[in-house]
Amino acid sequence: MKSNFYHFKNKAIKLRKSGKTYGEIKRILNISISKSTLSYWFKNINLTLKQKQIIQKRIKNNIERAQKLSLIKNKIKRNLYLNSIDDRIFHLKKFIENKDISKIALAMLYLAEGRKKNTGSLMFGNSNQDIINLFFYLLRYCYNIDEKKFRCTVQCRADQDMQRLEKYWSKITKVSLKQFYKSRIDPRTIGKPSKKLDYKGVCRVDYFSSDIDIELKKIAKIIYEGL
Repeated sequence: MKSNFYHFKNKAIKLRKSGKTYGEIKRILNISISKSTLSYWFKNINLTLKQKQIIQKRIKNNIERAQKLSLIKNKIKRNLYLNSIDDRIFHLKKFIENKDISKIALAMLYLAEGRKKNTGSLMFGNSNQDIINLFFYLLRYCYNIDEKKFRCTVQCRADQDMQRLEKYWSKITKVSLKQFYKSRIDPRTIGKPSKKLDYKGVCRVDYFSSDIDIELKKIAKIIYEGL
């Protein structure tokens, strides 16, 4: 028993001098041994600068490897979680085919991002293309829309290419460039370079219909007042 002890101790010391970390030594020896015991064994070892550098490099590499594995595991866990949510809500998609439900969804969207005052027309704006796309889809699905009544305005930063942004939003909204007002530059951004290079500005949408504007606001009102 005693000979085994000295065997492991001598081997551990040799491994330490070769630049192995505590964790690597324990794995190589395949024994359960505390960090304090290893520290006691190694207390009289005078490592050279090169040996210390080797150990530090190994510790750093082990930490980086552990972090990468942790990120991979967390990513897999996250994806499984997101997939489980997709599975339990996928059936909701079919309900949007009901125009009454679509109108409620549109009214809630308009309540959050639309014009609050009654001015005889709809006004909706957002910088997220998916939200703009959803607004147009629901509006066109729920109502008999006159496409000529649409007007769009791009609100952007001073250093952005206005024509390129207008073409971008025209493609998203399927509204002709002829129905775009002149883009508006935020004066606060003059002389300040954009940090988010993928920022496409805000697309403001106007649709000339007081009837739809009033109806959407009333739909939202009867819902939140009935809660």
